[in-house]
Amino acid sequence: MSGPDTVPAMPEPLLSVRGLRVAFAGKPVVHGLDLDIAPGEKLALVGESGSGKTISALSLLRLVPDAELAGQATFAAARSGAPARDLLRLPEREMRGIRGREIAMIFQEPMTALNPLYPVGEQIAEVLELHEGLPAREAHARAVQLLADTGVPEPARRARAFPHQLSGGQRQRAMIAMALACRPRLLLADEPTTALDVTLRVQILELLERLQREYGMAVLLITHDLNLVRRFADRVAVMERGTLVEEGAVAEVFAAPRHAYTRKLIDSRPVRDVSDVPPAGAGDARLLEGRDLRVSYPVPRPGIRGWFGRDAFVAVAGADLRIARGETLGVVGESGSGKSTLALAVLGLLRSEGELQVAGQRWSGHLARDRALRRVVQVVFQDPFSSLSPRRTVEEIVGEGLRVHAPGQDAAARRARVREVLAEVGLDEERFPALLQRYPHEFSGGQRQRLAIARALAVRPQLLVLDEPTSALDVTIQKQVLGLLQRLQREHGLSYLLITHDIEVIHAMAHRVLVMKDGQVVEQGTVEQVLEAPAQPYTRQLIAASMAGTPQQG
Repeated sequence: MSGPDTVPAMPEPLLSVRGLRVAFAGKPVVHGLDLDIAPGEKLALVGESGSGKTISALSLLRLVPDAELAGQATFAAARSGAPARDLLRLPEREMRGIRGREIAMIFQEPMTALNPLYPVGEQIAEVLELHEGLPAREAHARAVQLLADTGVPEPARRARAFPHQLSGGQRQRAMIAMALACRPRLLLADEPTTALDVTLRVQILELLERLQREYGMAVLLITHDLNLVRRFADRVAVMERGTLVEEGAVAEVFAAPRHAYTRKLIDSRPVRDVSDVPPAGAGDARLLEGRDLRVSYPVPRPGIRGWFGRDAFVAVAGADLRIARGETLGVVGESGSGKSTLALAVLGLLRSEGELQVAGQRWSGHLARDRALRRVVQVVFQDPFSSLSPRRTVEEIVGEGLRVHAPGQDAAARRARVREVLAEVGLDEERFPALLQRYPHEFSGGQRQRLAIARALAVRPQLLVLDEPTSALDVTIQKQVLGLLQRLQREHGLSYLLITHDIEVIHAMAHRVLVMKDGQVVEQGTVEQVLEAPAQPYTRQLIAASMAGTPQQG
């Protein structure tokens, strides 16, 4: 019998990592990681890009080519009394039996992790046939049931669909169904909600929580989303440059972080620092105005009717918007709401009906006639790595617009402007020797986004369309880029059309907000009106989903 002062014994770890070191060509990137995960526990591993969190998780499954591994990763046996196994030293044949069956992984981007050549049902069934020896028909039936369990609508039909035929949320659910097919004891979830809208994030998080309870599995959540950690995890471990710097219960670490790096992460929420704009009716304050904008796409009719014509899918229906000089209009909504289509119409890249004027001009659809207007409106895309040509130098990338819009400018003047605009975004040759001759892959994610902003600013535009400009960045880098955009707006009187699903970014950057759902504007007004007193249930749903896990301000 236990006495009143007896301390209950801690459960044996499901996974015990000791002194994990990962190196490439002799250069270490993870330095002696110690980590324990108990059965049924939810542990979050957080840190910025390059901190070593994903490499550590992949190394546990020995999925990193050419990695030099040292240390121990002791995984408890499934059967009582059987010896534990060191994942770093098991023969590859035994590791294949553990991957997917006892330890499964959800990857960050399901579109690249799922095989595009096979229906998702076949990919899930393959796991069951490989690890559990099920016949094909039974494996397919289980795959359909797993899709149903993860909330995929019409699971039998979706099982026959290819990854590109599913929405982002459905692809992530299919990835989760595949990972959980064999009821693993440990799930490694690498940024499982990063690419999703806020409402889908909450749905996927609730799904993982339910399945974690039902299966009794442990979860190692790899993320830089601190709201996600607050909402989901029991404990949190913080990594900086390959080293574990802090570990503890979520509530304790967030309330009183001991390490300076942890405090830096927690303090990296966007800060509002924007100037007032002229009132709507003040002279020529209005830069962009759209009335009753409509954008539609032709789509084939089903069956034999498709031989005789096409129907129209209305992506934007009757939208009204305006942007004053020096103002930021934030546009929020889920995937498929029409916000990106609206941005493409503003850029003159999609034909639209209704009235649309930028600086008093209309898009004609004629390349030569629209050239002057394209200098007024520039764009910064979500992913700078894919939007910057890997074959061009910094000088060529940033100076590209000048060659088009200032053809009379000589090479020396063009190079001077490139240097000037790079310095404005915080990139100079003192910090980056031979800056103009470098290529995008030689820069970090935040630095690449600064290059993208410099490219847009080179031709001195009046309006920037910002398409999720910080969603691919870590929280600390996001704060820096938002601060840069705020400063550039104040100094140059720039106007922004900001497309984002992050309510905190909207609150930090926008003067007014436009909320879209199913191609329609359901609400718009000032930031205070929309975010603090939303009139529509959909807006309240977006705000609640975005703020899930966020500590309330006092």
